[in-house]
Amino acid sequence: MRLHLSTWQEVETYLQTSKAILIPIGSTEQHGPNGLIGTDALCPEIIGGLAAESGLLMAPTFNIGVAQHHMEFPGSMTLRPSTFIATMVDWVDSLAKHGFTHFYWLNGHGGNIATINAGFAEIYASRSLDTGNGRTPIRCKLRNWWQGKETYEKCKALYGKAHGAHATPSEVAVTQFAYPDHIKTAPLSPEIAPSGGYTDARDYRARFPDGRIGSNPALATPEDGELLAKLAAKEVTADFERFAAEQ
Repeated sequence: MRLHLSTWQEVETYLQTSKAILIPIGSTEQHGPNGLIGTDALCPEIIGGLAAESGLLMAPTFNIGVAQHHMEFPGSMTLRPSTFIATMVDWVDSLAKHGFTHFYWLNGHGGNIATINAGFAEIYASRSLDTGNGRTPIRCKLRNWWQGKETYEKCKALYGKAHGAHATPSEVAVTQFAYPDHIKTAPLSPEIAPSGGYTDARDYRARFPDGRIGSNPALATPEDGELLAKLAAKEVTADFERFAAEQ
């Protein structure tokens, strides 16, 4: 069930049996020579959409993330951490007003993790400091789409050391499965990109000129993407159900 494809009456009915909602959250940033700019938003949206077939409710995708380090690559977009956190707070407050209490954030961008957790701290602080005790208690959970045990093991088995840290074959494969008409090809040199750290956008571009970190996304296939997306969706659904049942 998707919020954007539901009526208000359907959401009202959903709330009679569940107060939990899944929010795909990602980023809009370069993903190397053959990865879509929307990859980090598309992956949790694709996997969340498969999970939503079980009957859970999926919110619209929070599709601009914390990606300042990609800003030397055309098409990348970023939010400042303070803007990102403020937007998270507004999303939660809006949905909490209607009765939602459990917010399951399905993440597709590693660069979001620290700021998502800071957002949770801001959300909880606003309730702790509400002297009128007028706000409904809520719970937030962060889950990266790739972190399920079976999903992570399958990524390692498929790609080994060529999986890397950014523009990975697993995430590219998931987008190829969902968008077969938008599969891109490009020469990669070297086949496996260098690894390492970075600071700002200029430093990133200098160290990783084609955008990849430690990966070989040419290994991606739509068939791998279907396998990984369905496996991740199965693990996400089970984890969401456990979270939704927490008191």
